[in-house]
Amino acid sequence: MWVERLFRDLCNHIMALTDLPAGSEAGFMDREIRSGEGWSERLGAALATCRVFVPLFSPRYFASEMCGKEWFAFAQRAIQHGALSNQRAEAIVPALWVPVPPSQLPGPAERLQFNHNTFGERYVTDGLYGLIKLRRYAEQYEQAVYELARRIVRVAETVRLDPVRPLDYRLVPSAFGPAGGRGAAGPGGGPARTLHVTVAAASRHDLPAGRSPEYYGESALEWNPYHPVSQMPIAYVAEDLVKNLNYRTTMSSFDDEAGHFDSKQPPTRPEILIVDRWAVEDEHRRQRLAAFDQEHRPWINVVVPWNRYDHQSRAKEAELARRLEETLPVKMGQGRAACRAAANGVANMETLGQILPQVVEAAAQQFLRHAQVYLPAGNTHTERPRLLGPMGMGEPPVPPPAPFPPTAHRGPDGHTGSGGTDGSDTDTDSTDTDRGDADDSQS
Repeated sequence: MWVERLFRDLCNHIMALTDLPAGSEAGFMDREIRSGEGWSERLGAALATCRVFVPLFSPRYFASEMCGKEWFAFAQRAIQHGALSNQRAEAIVPALWVPVPPSQLPGPAERLQFNHNTFGERYVTDGLYGLIKLRRYAEQYEQAVYELARRIVRVAETVRLDPVRPLDYRLVPSAFGPAGGRGAAGPGGGPARTLHVTVAAASRHDLPAGRSPEYYGESALEWNPYHPVSQMPIAYVAEDLVKNLNYRTTMSSFDDEAGHFDSKQPPTRPEILIVDRWAVEDEHRRQRLAAFDQEHRPWINVVVPWNRYDHQSRAKEAELARRLEETLPVKMGQGRAACRAAANGVANMETLGQILPQVVEAAAQQFLRHAQVYLPAGNTHTERPRLLGPMGMGEPPVPPPAPFPPTAHRGPDGHTGSGGTDGSDTDTDSTDTDRGDADDSQS
């Protein structure tokens, strides 16, 4: 009820602040469609076309997998927009429904640059739920909602996200991590989830003979395979996509990682290796890639961006693909179907955004399987807890009841006993089947 009122109030302010035609819808709320037929498709279509995303921050919100999926789907649009324009698209306008401590915010929410103080002091301390519930805060509620509506309108007018093809909402991951894990320190307040991105590519200073330098920069981290459509190097696009899965990221060039892949130590993080097929034209780099392929490291997955509109790459596609398969035969066929598809060529930015989360998830699962398990600090020997007495209060344990004799039968008096069928006087424990409780009787 209260959320619906907030939505109506926001829409009324937005209609007054803009030139939207009378009767048009200023926005939509997922609660309106979640219970209806086809809500997944309708919600996916709305997230693919809306101009501003307004999450209502609360502990319950960040514990919701569905809310995390919505955030992920919209943020993918912003990441793609940033890659195409080389400008960050901040089209998420958060609202405090219930204040959440910064330590409990997942990474994507923590990284938002947003000042809630401009909406009023009471809004920051109580959130919209506190303001809307208490009549004495009615004025503060109106101020906060009006300022929120102004912010939404300003963002909608300055950030123009292009509509995209709707994602299958049921299959996308949550931006808050697995099982709604919260907090910049990782789910449940544990260590931060970190993923490393390595790029195996040349710089503009050591290109193969005849290769155009327009796709390369001062280092491998500046390689931009989707130029000119994309204005951002692939490493930074991947970084944004991984952060949208509630990871912290580190990045490096494959050429600078001498000895990194030769270590026999257990893994410390899942990793993604982004490979330029042209990298195998350098014999020294090709040999290092081949040596890496021989290492059993299933927590490192390979992604091979491939731009079919790059005329040089298209002309040598068959040759370069064959050489890379010969160099990385293990990695090219490793893991799930999504991992194999990523290693065999990702044709464009949209496909990268869809397939990379699956590759990251596969690497993370392999990391958990192979990572070293550490025992708690201190005394590693702990007695197994035992319950004593019928209620675990320290009394001596009650001995188990004696089992029924193997010749137990029902006597003529209706009791289950032992001995002969003549009902002779024999003291024994029996069960009164008529009363349904234990009783000492004779049969």
